[in-house]
Amino acid sequence: MRVVSLVPSLTESVARTVPGALVGATDWCTHPAGLEVARIGGTKNPDVERILALAPDLVLANEEENRAPDLDALRAGGVEVLVTEVRTVAQAFTELTRVLTACGAPSRPRWLETAREAWSALPVPERRATAVVPVWRRPWMVLGRDTFAGDVLARLGVDHLYAGHTERYPKVPVEELRAARPDVVVLPDEPYRFTADDGPEAFPDLPCALVDGRCLTWYGPSLAEAPRLLGAALRAARR
Repeated sequence: MRVVSLVPSLTESVARTVPGALVGATDWCTHPAGLEVARIGGTKNPDVERILALAPDLVLANEEENRAPDLDALRAGGVEVLVTEVRTVAQAFTELTRVLTACGAPSRPRWLETAREAWSALPVPERRATAVVPVWRRPWMVLGRDTFAGDVLARLGVDHLYAGHTERYPKVPVEELRAARPDVVVLPDEPYRFTADDGPEAFPDLPCALVDGRCLTWYGPSLAEAPRLLGAALRAARR
């Protein structure tokens, strides 16, 4: 089996579970560290000809991260494309099982079972908090409706205020975000790299939680640690 992955989460999952299956991945596929495969461009601008030259049996994609014209071009070149949809934690487990089976895994890996157990063992939150979750600035964009990260936070007792927006990643002026007065502003380090010096200063009178973007937005081995790490970051910000 020769696999090219256009999704960082899936790259990490396949590399950890089916060593040797991956022959190509995007420039944004940073995990596992030291992965030695052909690099085929970005998630939004993959080099289709380079992918075809790798002669993969399967290309892994995601309906949110990758563009339909690129996937259509790969299919036209005779390559099978598996497109995932992951908008909830439950979907993540279903789709990961589907992907890994397609890549030749004989059974569900232990890391996936550990992740499932970690999320199943979450207690019901004693009280809920509200949040805004910027994912970009210049312009400011936040989590909107129907997102995986939104479901992750909801399971941890955090309801983001734009969950009912008509768009999945709406552009919202920072003044409106401040005026919403959430209990916490959640600032992940990807896709925009919010840091202690870039992000919190826009919300001077609100608690800000700087969180690991992999725990919030990736569906892969990081799922196992996400409840603990995100929970700790959120609690620390609100003290």
